[in-house]
Amino acid sequence: GKSTLFNRLVGADRSVVHDMAGTTRDAIDTLVETEDGPIVFVDTAGMRRRSRIDDSAEYYSMVRALRAIDDADVALLVIDATEGVTGQDQRLAERVDASGCPIVVLLNKWELIDDPDHRLEVEAGVKRKLAFLGDVPVIKISALTGKNVHKLRPRLQEAITQYHRRVPTKDVNKVIADAQQQSPAGGGAKVLYAVQGATDPPTFTLFVNRELPQHHVRYLERRIREEFEFGSTPIKLRIRKKSD
Repeated sequence: GKSTLFNRLVGADRSVVHDMAGTTRDAIDTLVETEDGPIVFVDTAGMRRRSRIDDSAEYYSMVRALRAIDDADVALLVIDATEGVTGQDQRLAERVDASGCPIVVLLNKWELIDDPDHRLEVEAGVKRKLAFLGDVPVIKISALTGKNVHKLRPRLQEAITQYHRRVPTKDVNKVIADAQQQSPAGGGAKVLYAVQGATDPPTFTLFVNRELPQHHVRYLERRIREEFEFGSTPIKLRIRKKSD
């Protein structure tokens, strides 16, 4: 299903395509020119549990797949809807999330589930088992028939834009100041100054006079996410105590 989807994505609306394939176990990179600019799609090798890896070639294939995750601007997590979210799916999602890469979840083979109650069960299972990802996009597709595959491009572009977004320092500090005025951290703790130090993922450094309660850090993260429309893209807050 994953490779079928890959072929659909790189086979539509393209003008220039460069294939850079190694062995069949390698990640395959394909550059596609779209109306919104070039996108490199990477079809990684299938990943199995370490206990089921048969030889060194498969092991290095897994290493290359993990490296592709670290280099990605957005990851498409393809889940077989007829099986639901497996333990391996959860581990992969955790690995992608830890890398700071945005995720779009794709429920493939959706056309094979006819029963409405079964569909509700699958959707509920995704929300429950991938709850740690937050409010990530979930798209129900059929790689075989192409149904809903057209919905991926806008989601990809949106995620990539959010991943590279840089916010002016004055705007960050205004949001932080407003947030603290509405809901102070308590105990005299406060953010003195904030700056976005990096993108990919968006990373903000908050200089504080003393340690902030974790609930207040989460509150500030939520406010930054909402105000600057980061959507489900992971953002990081680094807390630094300002030197006297």
